[in-house]
Amino acid sequence: MFITRFAPSPTGPLHLGHAYSALLAHDMARARAGTFLLRIDDLDQSRCRPEWEAQIFDDLGWLGLNWPRPVMHQSDRLPRYREALKVLWDHGLLYPCSCSRADIRAAASAPQEGVPLHGPDGVIYPGTCRHASPSTGPMPGDAVLRLDMARACAMLTSPLVYKEKGEIVTPHDLPRTVGDVVLARRDMGASYHLSVVLDDADQGVTHVIRGQDLAEATQIHVTLQRLLDLPTPAYHHHRLIRDETGKRLAKRDDARAIATYRNAGATPQEIRNMVGL
Repeated sequence: MFITRFAPSPTGPLHLGHAYSALLAHDMARARAGTFLLRIDDLDQSRCRPEWEAQIFDDLGWLGLNWPRPVMHQSDRLPRYREALKVLWDHGLLYPCSCSRADIRAAASAPQEGVPLHGPDGVIYPGTCRHASPSTGPMPGDAVLRLDMARACAMLTSPLVYKEKGEIVTPHDLPRTVGDVVLARRDMGASYHLSVVLDDADQGVTHVIRGQDLAEATQIHVTLQRLLDLPTPAYHHHRLIRDETGKRLAKRDDARAIATYRNAGATPQEIRNMVGL
């Protein structure tokens, strides 16, 4: 069984980079008589808009993609995320954090010699709110919760292995190279790391097809899969679509939005040609 997915956020128009990722995942599933899923990453309700979601469906359908309906929306899964957070909390692996981004930048401005400043989530959290003993009592409600990476890795007795060129990660490196990542965000319920791991597991995703910019995050996801006793899919991190200066595309690049090309008279095959498919 081959099951993969494309999980965009409805916060702006899909661009050529999205087209490449979705088409590649769809093509790989079709070549293996598998299933391609569309999933809507709409946890950040402050930025998500119904019109952008409608545009996602319209653009992908125009490209010739098809998927089972109804689609999963992350905003419908907050109880599931909360359940997983409670498991980690009860194991003493989470702690509340009140640091702002400015606090983190200031605390990390003088890193220890030999300790990397940046990891998959940007500036590596310096552990300001982490205590020597695990947090106890009821899990906080609407709060930022971080994974105590050192405690988590102490529970992992073997290397993290996932299928992408024989990738092997040694858990004891993660507190230094990744740090205490956020798993619950205020007003959102869960972070990307937690939600994507649970969604992939619950949908039976066997192969994750996504951009190279998320390759470093995979070690976080495999760690969570081990902690929550979830299966680890195979990972394929594809090349990124870039502009003429070499910068990867973002949603602010409206000039390269799929809808812009459609309105200019482009065909789905021409979009495929543009992205190298």
